[in-house]
Amino acid sequence: MVITLFNLAVFGRSDDITQAMQVWPWYCWPLIVGIGGGIAGVLLHFAVKLEKQTAIKSDYLDVINARLNAVPTGSSVLRACSSMMSISSGASIGKEGPMVQLAALCGSLLARFVPKKFALANSDMVAMAAAAGLASVYHAPLASTLFVAEIAFGISALQRTIPIMLSAVTAVLTMWVLGFRSPLYPLMNAQFIIQTGPLIITLILAVLSGLIGFGFITLTQKSRQVFNRIPSLPFRLACGGVAMGGLAIISPAILGNGYEVIVNLFAGHYLLPMLVTLLVLKVIATSCSVGSGAVGGMFTPALMIGATLGGICGVLSQQLGITLASPWLFAAIGMAAVLSAISQAPLMAILMVLEMTLNSSLLFPLMIACGVATMVAYQCHSPTTYPLIGTHLSRANAKFTFDQTRISEVIIPGACLSPLDSVQQALSVSGHKRERYVYIIDAEQRFLGVVSIHKIVEKVLAEDITLHSPVGKVMETDFPYVFQDQTLKEGWEAFSRVTLERLPVLNNPQQRQFVGALTKTSLIQQAESFL
Repeated sequence: MVITLFNLAVFGRSDDITQAMQVWPWYCWPLIVGIGGGIAGVLLHFAVKLEKQTAIKSDYLDVINARLNAVPTGSSVLRACSSMMSISSGASIGKEGPMVQLAALCGSLLARFVPKKFALANSDMVAMAAAAGLASVYHAPLASTLFVAEIAFGISALQRTIPIMLSAVTAVLTMWVLGFRSPLYPLMNAQFIIQTGPLIITLILAVLSGLIGFGFITLTQKSRQVFNRIPSLPFRLACGGVAMGGLAIISPAILGNGYEVIVNLFAGHYLLPMLVTLLVLKVIATSCSVGSGAVGGMFTPALMIGATLGGICGVLSQQLGITLASPWLFAAIGMAAVLSAISQAPLMAILMVLEMTLNSSLLFPLMIACGVATMVAYQCHSPTTYPLIGTHLSRANAKFTFDQTRISEVIIPGACLSPLDSVQQALSVSGHKRERYVYIIDAEQRFLGVVSIHKIVEKVLAEDITLHSPVGKVMETDFPYVFQDQTLKEGWEAFSRVTLERLPVLNNPQQRQFVGALTKTSLIQQAESFL
């Protein structure tokens, strides 16, 4: 509504920015987008300043991931206003950013009135509201649910998604009651036929989407580095707006989030040269907008980039006689593939395009394209759009490494004596090594048991033994141990059954030779990266 009112005030019309901007002459476009960026920068400057003063994170993803108490009101409203100003003036960012942030803020405020008996944390309410906000934008409740699950929680937390799913479904039902029941992108009549030609094009498109996703994120980061050299936040966003407006002179279709372009593309309004132009310009334009610091989402720009890429592949495949399938089917596949590569959330991308087009024939090619595109971007060591994805991946990799690492890689030397050594030697070794237990081995290094220093002191004070008595008299033979070829996970399980700080490590069950000790501290250090 705010964006519509802005368009009415500035352009005298409320339709898409790509059309509204054309009421002004082309030489005014850089100025309009630049002024909008400057105002957005002022608002963002105050939001950042407020966040530094309060030391509270405002992004809803951070609130959900860290299970913080609330989404801060002031900085969230300022960031949303900054985003809406950037969007209204034509920045190449998605509308879902401010809408989801404001929805998350509403969820945080409502959480104060939820009875404790429902056992919903504030962060869970924020997650539900964020999914509802995203679902209302794209009419895709299941994809919105999985987005929050994949990005904010990590896919291992799917058990927490049931209330989120109900919230997202309710949001879409509300939109239906208000009259918004048609698919967001009309592509119901075309059917994807499982044949060799279309599948080959799908695979090619998937690889290209992964490379485009990697290139787009890398270019965005480079753009951010360049714009960060400008110390003034308002001036930084203004420069990004000027760059955006300058590119719009070549084609005003790159203004805004790209929704109108996708609709026109599905209607067959663009030829091959125009698709190539839009692809290149949209990648650069979005990198400028995001790199300058404009607050907003990257969903719809990514969808437009994918649609143009898929359209190019589809048109070329028809011209080369590879397939007779509608090229706009590949545009839809490209939308999901590029979104998947950029977001590293393939399940969300698959379901979002399915829900937006209501074309069930796309399920199989979407699964192929999104899976391959995500892997290509990952293999290129692509940075992630959402830092939380990197956190989840790092945790998963660290957990996998922990589960596969052998105990032999982290063992330390242990204090050892023979059964004939004296109790006094055991006390001396214990004091030097600062260990509660001394391990007893025979001449072939076979593990026989341990001697407890506390037990030695107790026996000496009771005059049951002397300092010259052999340690064999107080040796405990029934003592837990692990083997060097076991994994750290098995070592962790062994520690969970005892209250010890160290366990002896033997080479194998047959020879039982003592090779060192495994400490609880070393295990915790290895597990720290995923705990």
